[in-house]
Amino acid sequence: MKFCSLFSGSSGNCLFIEDKGTRILVDAGKNGKQVELALNNIGETAKDLNGIVLTHEHSDHISAAGVLSRRYDLPLYATADTWGALEGNLGKLKDKNQVCFDKHVPFDIGSLNLTAFKTSHDAVDSVGFNITNGAKSIGIATDTGIITDDMQQYLNRCNLVVLESNHDINMLETGPYPYYLKQRIRGAWGHLSNERAAEYAKDLVLSGTDHLILAHLSEHNNLPVLAELETTNVLKKNLIKTGKDVILEVAYRNRVSQLHSL
Repeated sequence: MKFCSLFSGSSGNCLFIEDKGTRILVDAGKNGKQVELALNNIGETAKDLNGIVLTHEHSDHISAAGVLSRRYDLPLYATADTWGALEGNLGKLKDKNQVCFDKHVPFDIGSLNLTAFKTSHDAVDSVGFNITNGAKSIGIATDTGIITDDMQQYLNRCNLVVLESNHDINMLETGPYPYYLKQRIRGAWGHLSNERAAEYAKDLVLSGTDHLILAHLSEHNNLPVLAELETTNVLKKNLIKTGKDVILEVAYRNRVSQLHSL
């Protein structure tokens, strides 16, 4: 399997996964041109995609989905409730390219097997994914205020996990956002703080995960160095060495991150 974060943050999210010729995106939250250029930067093209899987209906996850579906006749995958929330937001789509999946029910796209699980976010039916080729697995958990037992079931022991580390608590508290928005972000239906992400990162490594990518960082309430430092310190306290026991990195906001082969 190959994995690359093309974009990650509150201004847009898009992940690329390839296995044995099967190519998918998880979300497409930039404009079509940006997504296509990002794919070109890793030697891929949008016309070779097998589909786009959507986590939820927020604009930083869906902006290019309709355009790319029409341009390349690509199927889009979402839960039924998310499709309901997306009505009118993606433009006209072919019926065959509007594919529904259910949480906890595995489905295949080419050689990839995907299982969605509920995340805790203020969208109608926000989900994360366990994606496997039978030998290696990738877990995706962004846009969630907490990590539930159900989420852990699908993320533990994944080889690579994309984990939200959205905000630094102090930056959020002292930053320019209005009180109601700060409450939303730090609430159970908002986003994971660096502190919460770090604690769960430790649990993931102890479960067998050997590659962690901190993702969906806030543009105004976080810094990559703070997210990485918080997780590194928690891992160190638990005698886990980054670079040896686990590879730790932070996904870039507006450009392609490192391409990984699992």
